[in-house]
Amino acid sequence: MTTTVEAAVVSEVDAAGIARIQLNRPETSNGLNVETLRALHEAVLVCHADPAVRVVLLSGAGRNFCAGGDIHTFESKGSALPDYLREATAWLQLATAALIQLRVPVVTAVQGFAAGGGGLGLVCASDIVVAARSAKFFSGAVRVGMAPDGGSSVTLTQLVGLRQALRILLTNPTLGADEAADMGLITEVVEDGALTARTEELAAQLRALPVQALSATKRLVWAGLGASVEARLAEEARIVSELSGTADALEGLRAVIERRSPRFG
Repeated sequence: MTTTVEAAVVSEVDAAGIARIQLNRPETSNGLNVETLRALHEAVLVCHADPAVRVVLLSGAGRNFCAGGDIHTFESKGSALPDYLREATAWLQLATAALIQLRVPVVTAVQGFAAGGGGLGLVCASDIVVAARSAKFFSGAVRVGMAPDGGSSVTLTQLVGLRQALRILLTNPTLGADEAADMGLITEVVEDGALTARTEELAAQLRALPVQALSATKRLVWAGLGASVEARLAEEARIVSELSGTADALEGLRAVIERRSPRFG
């Protein structure tokens, strides 16, 4: 088991290859400042570099997943705020891109608020999102004179469509978990007390699947955003052919023929 602890982020990779990354500033509702974003990016890079990692669980400590940017830090910068935000958004961009580019699935657990470009952006950059029934989703950037970041101006539109994305980003409604699930912003909703158990269950389910197939599928889906079907057919065919020669694919075929559960490496 590998454990890394930073001031603002705690990360751990267990013996099963499940990496847990937790935003760890509950006193600020996990508000994102430069230090937090840098630590988050570093934790994700560790997962990129560790071939043992099979799935990533992303969460936030305390009552809220992530309230977005650390507004108290932002306000304290005064006239230096533009320079500070250039650095903060650069780290947010790196962290968001690193999550999307991970070769393994990212499962995110949301309790309380997922707000601002940071909180909402991390949700949109995840592969599977499970929310507690009491969770809330909120943009809020325009309300404080900002604009969306963390890639949410693109990923949110892909998830919920143009009209809903504009409504969320321009009018700043507070979305309940059920509404967020209905529009496709998140994957599923569970009762508050079942959030951790459900995300761990999903992690175990994904851990049992062939990692090369999961990685290829994730890569195809994210790379296909905005592309035409015709433009992606050749890449799909190339990857399917490549995977067909792996031990996992052969085991999967044998398991179907022998009517048993596959035993992947």
